[in-house]
Amino acid sequence: MHGNILIVDDEQNMCELIHTDLKIRGFESTWFTSADEAFRALKENEFDVVLTDIRMPGTNGIQLCEQIAANRPDVPVIVMTAFGSLETAVAAIRAGAFDFVTKPMEMDLLAIALERAAKQRQLQQQVKMLGDAIHRARHFGDLIGESLPMQKLFDQIAQIGPTSSSVLITGESGTGKEVVANLLHRQSQRANGPFVAVNCAALPEALLESELFGHAKGAFTDARAERKGLFLQAEGGTLLLDEIGEMPPSMQVKLLRALEENRIRPVGGDQEVSFDVRVLAATNRDLESAVEDRQFRDDLYYRINVIQLELPPLRSRGTDILLLARYFVEKYAARAEKAVAGISDQACNKLLAYSWPGNVRELRNIIERAVALTRYEMIAVEDLPDKVQDYRGSQVFIGGEDPDDLVSMEEVERRYILHVLNTVKKNKTTAARILGLDRKTLYRKLKQYGLEDNET
Repeated sequence: MHGNILIVDDEQNMCELIHTDLKIRGFESTWFTSADEAFRALKENEFDVVLTDIRMPGTNGIQLCEQIAANRPDVPVIVMTAFGSLETAVAAIRAGAFDFVTKPMEMDLLAIALERAAKQRQLQQQVKMLGDAIHRARHFGDLIGESLPMQKLFDQIAQIGPTSSSVLITGESGTGKEVVANLLHRQSQRANGPFVAVNCAALPEALLESELFGHAKGAFTDARAERKGLFLQAEGGTLLLDEIGEMPPSMQVKLLRALEENRIRPVGGDQEVSFDVRVLAATNRDLESAVEDRQFRDDLYYRINVIQLELPPLRSRGTDILLLARYFVEKYAARAEKAVAGISDQACNKLLAYSWPGNVRELRNIIERAVALTRYEMIAVEDLPDKVQDYRGSQVFIGGEDPDDLVSMEEVERRYILHVLNTVKKNKTTAARILGLDRKTLYRKLKQYGLEDNET
């Protein structure tokens, strides 16, 4: 990486000799024959390393080390000392020097020492920049982001959280829907009550009903005692119905009745029990399409979708990708007690180019893996999975200069509609909004282009 070196020696010939040799090796350097002049230059300019002699009239090298350590501790100092003067070298290290070299100097060894010191400073700056960036980034609880979509989301959470309305949280898998639900709970007047979450896709229908509504003793074979369901466990707080789009139709009917009446009947029970719970729902499915396809009840959809929060996919959040990546580097490096300071520029470019189908969850896992595997102080491209290293973004190719390659407007439209659908994970509601079409027009075009079933 080389660097910009400040050379200090009372012998001008030595300064010129070092300056000339370092220039050949790719370093930049400035020299002074006075420690006081050098220190003034350091206060006004940026240098990566100070290389100073020990024995000089006036302020000597040890005193200069102490000044730099007190005023510019970010700049490493290498001292030059006469061969065999170990006591002087130790004094310099105690004064804050990073390293020492002996005279007469071997220039190859000096270059290695300077390179190592410059790299150390760069790593310290990376750590500081990482801390500053994370500190400056707008936080909302466990959410981090500076992009416009995230700023909008933060404002919506602050506005919606204190209300008692039901909220439908939509977004692709891995975008943080449960995190947002928890934030809404903590912003609400129910924050002192419990926050309970259940994944509706993870339980078979019979078990899901018992999980939500509870059961009476003897309701089924293993029901040896009465059990309170999640609605009652969340009393006075918030219940999140995650992946509600996967709920079986017959269970949807029972849920709708419970939400309409604020009462539940435990499985096998003969009495209804009232509850006081704010219900939030989350899904990665396109529920509007599911309603039109009769896979989800429209009355339940309207009941849970009083307010809708749509979480942006990671690929639409710009440099939030790097902000989050650096946050995860800091987190997992500290956990593993590894000196990983940041991410190389080349690796950053790969992270920005990747499409992130798994969103923040995928990014977190990839960075945790990279921190565990890296042998360097900066995460390199080779520390990333092959799918990130080799990723090539798709483009909608519509033809070249050869007339035989040109396609009709109809084919251009077909390809672009397919591209948008694939990009938004076949969410037809989102695709229609991006394309500027109403949903009926989009369905008509899908049927026209034969994309209705086989490709979407």
